[in-house]
This record gives sequence, structure tokens and C-alpha cells, in this order.
Amino acid sequence: MKSEIEIITLTEAYYRAELSMEERSAFEKMREDPEIDSQVVSHYNLMKQISDYGNYQYLRADMETIHDQLDVASLMDELIPAETKIRTLWRKNRINAAVAASVAILAAFLTVLSSGYFNGPTTDPNYNYLNRKVDNIVRSQQQINQKINSSSIEIENPSRFAATGFALSTNGYIMTNYHVVNGADSIYVQNFDGESFKANVIYTDVIYDIAILLIEDNNFTPFTSLPYTIKKSGSEMGDEVYTLGYPRDTPVYTKGYISAQTGYKDGISDTTTYQVTLPVNPGNSGGPVLDSRGNIIGIVSAKQKQVEGATFAIKSEYLVKSIQTMQDSLDHSLVLNKKNSLSGLNKTDQVKKMKKYIFMVKSY
Repeated sequence: MKSEIEIITLTEAYYRAELSMEERSAFEKMREDPEIDSQVVSHYNLMKQISDYGNYQYLRADMETIHDQLDVASLMDELIPAETKIRTLWRKNRINAAVAASVAILAAFLTVLSSGYFNGPTTDPNYNYLNRKVDNIVRSQQQINQKINSSSIEIENPSRFAATGFALSTNGYIMTNYHVVNGADSIYVQNFDGESFKANVIYTDVIYDIAILLIEDNNFTPFTSLPYTIKKSGSEMGDEVYTLGYPRDTPVYTKGYISAQTGYKDGISDTTTYQVTLPVNPGNSGGPVLDSRGNIIGIVSAKQKQVEGATFAIKSEYLVKSIQTMQDSLDHSLVLNKKNSLSGLNKTDQVKKMKKYIFMVKSY
């Protein structure tokens, strides 16, 4: 087993094309270990962030140099014929404005892009997605800083995010939210027993904020059956509901009821979601919402800020639509469960049966 510093050194050499063919093959074989692959992905993200920051600084310096070298008055005399005073002044101001605006727009775009503004499908300040920041890769950055300790650049640590997902089928299909996996280079799912499995995104629906993953890991043992079904019809206001999710490293159960038939997003009613009174936290995104009979009636997506208990869950009918849309393109069969073995059980026994089918989704 190689040490962390050895893995970091190999990662840098690999992405800089400094390894021989034999060394590259050995490195790629080593990455089949999920723990090592996670370290490689995290360190690569840090390398990329350093490189992007450097490129941004160079581009900004080049743009400022070009702007300083422009002789606008000379360009005016050379290119613009004698015209009326008003038109001449307009031409002069237009060129100056265009140059200044170009620099300003570029700087603003780079600033907004680096802030992660475009990562989510909504910009509503009152709409809060529920994936959680797990921890920062501090040790990797410290080791990089040893190599660039003469630099004064401040770089934000790449972060890992965790949320929730649930089994769609016995053979490894997992449903979660699109915003949970958006932009991820590597995804792992962890079950109730603490076992982690490599998973890949095979379908996303940005509009409904849905993503479907497939566990592709030889260590995963398929389920014999699922205890719940996805409800194809709507539910009523006042129906009792509950969810299981991972706002921390162990599953958390919360209960509530449907408080409105529509959610709220970007300042308008959202007919694709219910509003439910579930007290949820970052990490609950992607968790199933079940009724008292054990039917999945939705999936936790977000909550409204500054309003206690105003959680939004994507309605199950849209989950079913997404599944039907993608089924024709699948390499593996996805068969939804049609038998509900939770119906008739009390809530405690339902939760006991559910735990093994709920996963923590880790996006790197």
C-alpha cells in the first residue's frame, strides 16, 4: 500500500504525462481501489484549481496590457472621417465604451464562473439545495504548499459533498438529485453497513432535478428484492409522510405531512413538487419521501430559506416519467418493484426494513 505522498507524486506525474507506458498501466490498475481513486480525484481537482487560477491571472494581465496600449485618439483620427460633432463624439465614446466593457465583462464573467454560480439550475436566494459539504482536503493542500511555498496565492480547498440516494432496483440502480452529482468527477455510494461502491451517472434530468446512478463495482451484491414501490398517482394534502437520509454519517428519520400540493421555486409555484413539513438539513437531498403505507411519493430536493419546515419534494409521477424516458437506452435492465412489503407494518418496522436500501451519495 503506497503512502499518501507517493500517491500524490504519482498523480502529478500521471497528469503531466511523465510516466512510462508501464508505469501508467500500473497506476491505472492501482486506481481500481476506491480509496486510492478518491485520493487521486481529490488531488487532481486541487491541481486543476491551481492551474485555472494561474491562467486567470495571466489572462487578466494580458487584457490589461492590451487596454493600456490602445491609443484611442489615434484610431479615431485615422479611421473616422469628418462628421458632425454629435456623431463624432458618439463614435469616440462608443469605441471607449466597447473596450472598457469588454474588459469589465470578461472580469465579471471569470469572477462569477469561479464562484460556482452556474452549478445549480436555480438562482432563487430563498431556495436552498440540501447537499452537504463534508470536509476539505487539507493535507493534500499542505503538501502542495510545500512545493509552492514561495507563492502568495490563496486557493480554496476542493471539497467533497454528500447527500442521499435510494435503490430503484435490485441490480444497483440508485436515484438521487441532479444537483447532487452535477460537476462531479467521481461518485461513490455508501450503504448502512459502511460499505462504499463506485457508481456512475447514467441519466440526468435537469428540469426535474433527477439523476440515476448505476453501481458498477464487483464488491456490490445485488438485492434479492425491494420492500417498497414508487407511487404512480398523486398524494393528498394532509397525508402523513416520512424520509430517511444522511444529513450526517448515520441515517436520520424525520416525519411530517404534505402541507401544499405545489412547491415554490424562482418566485412562482412549482407544480412538479410537494411542499412537506419535514425538518431536513444539508445531506437530505435525494432521500425518498414515503407515505404511511410505505409507497415512495417523492424525493427530497430543497427547502425554502427562512421558513421553518418548508421542504420541497419532487413528485413521484415525475420520477416515473424520468425512468420511462431513459429505459430504452439502458445497457442493463431496470425493473421497478411492484410489490410493497412495508404496507401494514408499523413505522418502526418500516424504517428497519428501509435502512439497507438508502445510500449516502458522495460526489468528488
